Amino acid sequence: MTTGYSDRINHALAFAAKHHDQEVRKGTRLPYFTAPANAAVILTRYGQDDVTVVAAILHEAVEDYLRDGLSEDAVRHRLEDKFGPDVLTAALGAVRRRLDDDGVELSHEEQKLDHLDRLASASDRSRWVLAAHQVHEGSTLLTDLRRTAFPDAVWHRFAEGRETKVRWYRQVSDRLEAAGFTGAIAAELRSVADALEPFAVDGVRAVR
Repeated sequence: MTTGYSDRINHALAFAAKHHDQEVRKGTRLPYFTAPANAAVILTRYGQDDVTVVAAILHEAVEDYLRDGLSEDAVRHRLEDKFGPDVLTAALGAVRRRLDDDGVELSHEEQKLDHLDRLASASDRSRWVLAAHQVHEGSTLLTDLRRTAFPDAVWHRFAEGRETKVRWYRQVSDRLEAAGFTGAIAAELRSVADALEPFAVDGVRAVR
């Protein structure tokens, strides 16, 4: 198993940096590229292999391609020669889809349910990739909420509302557990969800 730096990881970081060039995370001035980069760091911290780390770096780009209407086959055609079939399988198993298997467009709520349902048949690599992105996103949200005297300004970044947002992290954690995922990162994701719960109550600001 290869962990840490590799030429393929370096190539994936360069690709993601170019793909997300000029993008910033919603409600902040942070480059959007920090999301795949941090997911990679999290997976490396847990000793995950080269394939899983690269899949996490490409996760957001792959999801963007699907959101733009490309099929999974088209995404594979675009990226498989660069990064390998195992990477694409891991990334595709971890992303939210716009279209179902029959090519029918899914509503926002249906996309979330489809995302959760597919975890049952996803590979462990895909589960690690999704968990890493959720840990990073949830931890970043938690840090922002703890630092601000105006939590509403943070929550306004998310159209679905605070309770729905926090419930999502819990749903991912629960579905990973139900799918038999035993990766140590699952405990970290549950911890993040637990820490966010007090902030989900309207008008409540947790103690630092």
